[in-house]
Amino acid sequence: MRLPISWTRIAGPILLLLLLVGLTGCSALKQGAIGDRPFTFSDDTFAYANELLWEYQVDPATRQTITHRREPRPDYALRCFVMVRSARQFFQHARFDPSQPMTNAATYCRLVRRVFARSPRAPTSEERRIVMPGFANLREFSRAHERLLKTESGGAWPSYFQRGHWRMVFPFSRHHQERTAKQLSKAIAQNRAAAVHVVRFPKLTINHALLLYGRVETASEIKFLAYDPNDPKQPTILKYDRLTRNFDLPPNPYFAGGRVDVYEIYHAVHY
Repeated sequence: MRLPISWTRIAGPILLLLLLVGLTGCSALKQGAIGDRPFTFSDDTFAYANELLWEYQVDPATRQTITHRREPRPDYALRCFVMVRSARQFFQHARFDPSQPMTNAATYCRLVRRVFARSPRAPTSEERRIVMPGFANLREFSRAHERLLKTESGGAWPSYFQRGHWRMVFPFSRHHQERTAKQLSKAIAQNRAAAVHVVRFPKLTINHALLLYGRVETASEIKFLAYDPNDPKQPTILKYDRLTRNFDLPPNPYFAGGRVDVYEIYHAVHY
């Protein structure tokens, strides 16, 4: 998700958010158990997309991004954080059982609400997971019950007021990014799909959420496999360069590509 908005228009809300964080203080949650299985793109992601509110064109001469509002206006946009959080909640708290018969819409609605009522920060044990009957995985279920999931996962406002957003207003040191890469790699090794906020603050050329679930490590870099809610068809790759200690996102329909800053959200120990 990218929001073409000026710094002056968001300064007030950011200062208010910082004040609220200061009043509530920092707290810590116990680390969740190691996941019992790895996240799978073809099974654990939604069949529908977070639609782009804007059309993006990159000027080849200046590399500047030009935006135009899409017409007609998409009816499901600005929900990248909502979809990343929801996918993680299903991965951590639900179990699909295709051997059971399908049930009615009211029952599925009740089960979905139970999944979304649980914390996205730590998984539950297998015996406490919410069983979703009649479907093999989230991809299959979301294809059949798209409207239900879109309605119950909530509106766009969590994408603006996710409580970890205050972190992006402070500089990201190369040491911080190196530590982040190590933490993300460890989380994935433990089958804990890692939700991240990807930014270039204060430019806001990108302000987006991804869910990292795999990685390929070499001596020079780490390639993180990511679920991008803007693209349900294929995973994207978020690269980390060990030498420069920078993250890099490839060009896509909403970002010209290049260096980004990354930090984890919905983490068991939050900022």
